Amino acid sequence: MLELAVASSIGALTAAGVWLLLRCRTFDVILGLTLLSYAVNVLIFAMGRLVVGKPPILDPALSPTLANHTDPLPQALVLTAIVISFAMTAVLLVVAIRARADARSDHVDGREPATPGEGDGA
Repeated sequence: MLELAVASSIGALTAAGVWLLLRCRTFDVILGLTLLSYAVNVLIFAMGRLVVGKPPILDPALSPTLANHTDPLPQALVLTAIVISFAMTAVLLVVAIRARADARSDHVDGREPATPGEGDGA
């Protein structure tokens, strides 16, 4: 049941991220990239096996069978990815704010559509 919940959350994050990436506003694109990075982080975290209530590292002297332990490597990778994605999101926001100030538009092409509603997905 836990695997289904994790797989569904990864799918929902990926779908929402792709949908937002296809929007025509820079903030939507940045938010879509952020959701996609969250989906990848959950996927990497889930690759370390989903074990509830087990310690991440076991002492081989205390436990001869190490079959039911959580792998610490994906946890370290996800922690690193969270820090990197936070920094990249900050850089993207600064670039988007500067581009909006220069172009006077939040549109990814730098110009507004000719008619209202065009390119908004409406």
